[in-house]
Amino acid sequence: MKKKKICLLLVLVMLVTLFAGCGANDTAKEDADTITVYLWTTAMYEKYAPYIQSQLPDIDIQFVVGNNDLDFYKFINENGELPDIITCCRFSLHDAAPLKDSLMDLSTTSEAGAIYDSYLTSFTNEDGSINWLPMCADVHGFITNKALFDKYNIPLPTDYESFVFACQAFEKVGIRGHVGDYAYDYTCMEALQGMSIPELTSVEGRKWRTAYSDPASTERVGLDDTVWPVVFEQMEQFIKDVNLTPDVLEYGYDTPVNMFANGEAAMITGSSARVLEFRNQGIDTVILPYFGQNGEQWLMTTPYLQVALNRNLEKDEARREKAMKVLDVMISEEGQTVLANGQDVLTYSQDAGIHLTEHLSNIRPLIEQNRMYIRIASNDFFSVSKDVVSKMITGEYNEQQAYEAFDDGLRQPKDDSAEVILTSEKAYSNIFHNNGGNESYSVMANSLRELYGSDVLIATGNSFTGSVLRADYTEKMADCMIMPNGLTSFHRDMTGAELKETIKAYVEGIDGGFKPFNRGSLPIVSGITIEVEENNGTYILTKVKRGGREIKDDETFSVTCLATPGHFAPFLANESRVFTEGEENVRATWTNFVKSGGVVLAQPEHYITLK
Repeated sequence: MKKKKICLLLVLVMLVTLFAGCGANDTAKEDADTITVYLWTTAMYEKYAPYIQSQLPDIDIQFVVGNNDLDFYKFINENGELPDIITCCRFSLHDAAPLKDSLMDLSTTSEAGAIYDSYLTSFTNEDGSINWLPMCADVHGFITNKALFDKYNIPLPTDYESFVFACQAFEKVGIRGHVGDYAYDYTCMEALQGMSIPELTSVEGRKWRTAYSDPASTERVGLDDTVWPVVFEQMEQFIKDVNLTPDVLEYGYDTPVNMFANGEAAMITGSSARVLEFRNQGIDTVILPYFGQNGEQWLMTTPYLQVALNRNLEKDEARREKAMKVLDVMISEEGQTVLANGQDVLTYSQDAGIHLTEHLSNIRPLIEQNRMYIRIASNDFFSVSKDVVSKMITGEYNEQQAYEAFDDGLRQPKDDSAEVILTSEKAYSNIFHNNGGNESYSVMANSLRELYGSDVLIATGNSFTGSVLRADYTEKMADCMIMPNGLTSFHRDMTGAELKETIKAYVEGIDGGFKPFNRGSLPIVSGITIEVEENNGTYILTKVKRGGREIKDDETFSVTCLATPGHFAPFLANESRVFTEGEENVRATWTNFVKSGGVVLAQPEHYITLK
């Protein structure tokens, strides 16, 4: 009898070990099969990510809304993790330098070969390697009320001289010739560069830009003494010619837009997207290029994103092949069209056609001549441009003082001594697993449920920015743990029946809201567990449990829902269920909570079973 008990025990041990091994093997396989793609904005999560997944149904892709900041990727790279594919909009080779050795060299790929050489040079390292590829762009220039020009019989500008004439002619009839939202760094930066594109694209200008962007350089590179003195001379002349007065430094986004719409300003700075916006309001609007003082015309372009691949993909040919398939779909003509989301597609790729609506037909010749300048957009350039251009507008700096201040600002050592406000003693995976869900997201959801004091928390799949790392977090990096684009909290008490209906909408999708498009985009829950079935790319909620038992319809729970206001709009439209919106967005709430000190991250839980 004793021998039988021992044999039975051994069998049980073997079975437990076998099943545990199977679970570990399944997890490892899911990790190996998944390609992680970090998106710089949640707008890409709504149509672009579902499109990419639909074209590659056999590849598991984990889409994460990361951050539009290369410091974020530097941080996660330093702490042992970098996604397979990275996207970023606010970009420069200068800021990307710390990532160079961790990224694939794409210089010999057909994907890089399709980019026009005139643009690819802005992404080529000193050693000839290429880590980043630009995607389609929008155009920046002067948004122009053509109807006002016609009304006052003022010719549309065709060069700098006629541009200045138009501005001064409008001033005489009480209309601002040109204004912009100079309260923002990007407008200051674009004006400084836009008025001197011919100089910045000259041989000397390209030489300086290469030195400034060289990833191999460890020195802080300032301005040269050939191109940049001319840039500041021309900026000072521009400020005088168009009468940029200090009041424009108080203009946020809405003020110039309202002035333009009301006929109080003839031209404002902006992107091509605004042309359609104003045309839809019945205003005859065109976009004009930047006029060089040497007679040339240029369009300033901002890539919707730059994309790079993790060098570790080269260690596994199967994973590399999958990632390249994802990249090809991302940069395809159709992919770029989906990314542009109805706007005109200005592409840097020879493999994709130009798609311009009628309202941008006037700039087609410049596009065909490749007169598209990609702005210098390092973090330093944003901040220093704001400071220096503002002081030029107020008269505090003349052209020489502005040049010296800008040069000094670029050369100042970067201060990396920010205070640590959160320490994670353990790293957690952000890969979705069918049995359990996303471990890292569970840590964040459980921590936020404790913060909000709710029985249950439900969050859309784009709420968090990837893995919780074994790392020390500064305020900036703790801030970056939450999706950056307006994640909001909504609160109310619910019955069990209402809770199940709400979770069903998160899992299966709701008209006017967000619909999960792959397993990684399924919602994260805390305080409950859910069971979901997948059926040909759609998802069905089958069970909701709390404490191991299915919840009852007549139970009551305090519930916090996390989503962007746009994704949550269908719930708010139901007047029979009133939600209380958080006083501040989730990112601010989280960061302030962490700054208060003593925060210990919650433990992850298995919150979902996907069958």
